[in-house]
Amino acid sequence: MTNGKLILMLKNYIPLVIIIIFFSLTACNKNISSSYIGQGWSSNSVNAVKFRKHALTTFGNTQFVGYYNEFGYLVLGKRKLNSKTWTTHVTTFKGNVKDAHNSISLAVDGNGYLHVSWDHHNTKLRYAKSIMPLGLELGEELIMTGKQEDKVTYPEFYNLPNGNVLFFYRSGESGRGNLVINSYDVASKKWTQLQSNLIDGENIRSAYWQACVDSKGTIHVSWVWRETWDVETNHDMCYARSNDGGKTWETSKGEKYLLPITLASAEYACKIPQKSNLINQTSISFDKNSNPYIATYWNENGLTQYQIVYLEAGNWKKVNTGFRNSTFNLGGGGTKKLPISRPDIFIDNINNKTVVSILFRDEERGNKVSLAYSSLNEISNWHVTDLSKLSVGDWEPNFDIALWNNKKKLHVFMQNVLQIDGEGIANQNASSVNVLEIKHLKKIN
Repeated sequence: MTNGKLILMLKNYIPLVIIIIFFSLTACNKNISSSYIGQGWSSNSVNAVKFRKHALTTFGNTQFVGYYNEFGYLVLGKRKLNSKTWTTHVTTFKGNVKDAHNSISLAVDGNGYLHVSWDHHNTKLRYAKSIMPLGLELGEELIMTGKQEDKVTYPEFYNLPNGNVLFFYRSGESGRGNLVINSYDVASKKWTQLQSNLIDGENIRSAYWQACVDSKGTIHVSWVWRETWDVETNHDMCYARSNDGGKTWETSKGEKYLLPITLASAEYACKIPQKSNLINQTSISFDKNSNPYIATYWNENGLTQYQIVYLEAGNWKKVNTGFRNSTFNLGGGGTKKLPISRPDIFIDNINNKTVVSILFRDEERGNKVSLAYSSLNEISNWHVTDLSKLSVGDWEPNFDIALWNNKKKLHVFMQNVLQIDGEGIANQNASSVNVLEIKHLKKIN
């Protein structure tokens, strides 16, 4: 090998070496810590399901959290960043914690008011707002718009750069539900309905989505279709985006959608057949150029693998992470007990390399909080490390997206929970609710 070729090869590998060193440091115990908040309900996974937006969120220098305690009461907490001491408030509101769909989601608007929604599975809207900015005490239960609020499932809040807040939810039942979007204006302090039916299942199917808002304010939504109540009928990965706060929508090519979006009109980022072990409601994020990255899992080459579907130079691409060694059968209804969690995804740019990271839990790794990362280039493999020492049971990841987007700090909601397949209830005592903090997971300049 000539000296010139050797130097070129080393130059190609230097960014990868830096990335490996960067992430390897986080595996050292001194760089990972946790803060204790309180005791939470753990007889199913209602506190630790993937579709919470959000379990944990930061506004300014104040971090907020929400969870159900051992008696099913909604608990809110807050702390100053870098403090280990949490202030908690047990509200007067309860949820049906025996149904793991009935999760808590929260957000803070641009004026500092906390918005909370909880306890939904084809039931009436439950929503309240804090009495004071940065406060934990909620006012009375409120309606939003009074439209399509009788059969609500999967409430999710999303913050816009202008301080306004979006509220996504499914109206209707599994297999024949529609995506509704409401918008909260911080100036008027009122909700309006932007979309009564953004994605139409045409009364024969449902869209199970994930969404994010990038630094430019573009809303990205991806989803899988489900033909019936049975999760094995999930298929395909679709995509839409909005550049005007959710009023109008387009494809990744900039072609305007005629709303509502249907099976026939949707843009397909990746075609995936039914009975592929395709999971629903996972996560989506974005890179510095506002390209969307979707994390999910389905079967490939006989194994259930985490997959990344992403947009690059106007074209959809797919990467099989390939680090798992087993498969299982994904089927049936209700909240499933599964050997792996849905993944969560976040993106960073290190030395001009787009580094994709996913948080997950896997029986193969002892059900710990785990992290996998890759720069997605031709010489890079996926590198996997564990962030927790002990098992977190049937936990699914939920991290502080606002904190990551603003400060590139990774804080993860963590609780050991046990899920019995199909909405069963485990005979298990309450467990500790914590925030896992990874100190050195930040951008390298």
